[in-house]
Amino acid sequence: MLFILGSLFSICTFAGIYKCTDINGKTDYQSKPCDPERKTVQINIKTGSSTELDQEKQKQDLAKKEQDESLEQEQTLKKHAQLKQDALSESAKNQFLIKNNPEKFSAFSIPPYDLDQLPDLIKNYQTRLPDIERLRRQAAEKALASNQCIRVEASELDGKSTKRSFVFSVSCSSGKSFYFTEQELTR
Repeated sequence: MLFILGSLFSICTFAGIYKCTDINGKTDYQSKPCDPERKTVQINIKTGSSTELDQEKQKQDLAKKEQDESLEQEQTLKKHAQLKQDALSESAKNQFLIKNNPEKFSAFSIPPYDLDQLPDLIKNYQTRLPDIERLRRQAAEKALASNQCIRVEASELDGKSTKRSFVFSVSCSSGKSFYFTEQELTR
């Protein structure tokens, strides 16, 4: 009998006691955690210490939120860095084409964009900057392929562009101008 009583006492000791207080200030003590709408304090019978579980949960929630925000910020920075790298790669292709074909392209026909200092029109579409750089090159090449353009002077994103469809304008040394939609260039 003594053994059974000792066992029950040790189980209660390890289980802890919960002090539950409702919004009216009524307090109950119980061996299981309180309902979520009640303030919960866990009392350690061995040490006499107590832990306010609601505050612990708030601390844990706050720590998780801060961790999530930190991860989100890190992912945003990674995406920005990748976007910048992709745009620089496309710009390098444009500059290589211009440098190796000076008779077909003026030196400033496809000036590179800097992701950190974009013109207002391009800022609206900055998440697609690598596409813009690639499509500017394709628009210039398509104008040259028409045989109505001897030399490209400028290939730019046009103000008629929308998020659904870009429009590119190409100006030639012959005075001829071309307008190409994104769909025409990606066919």
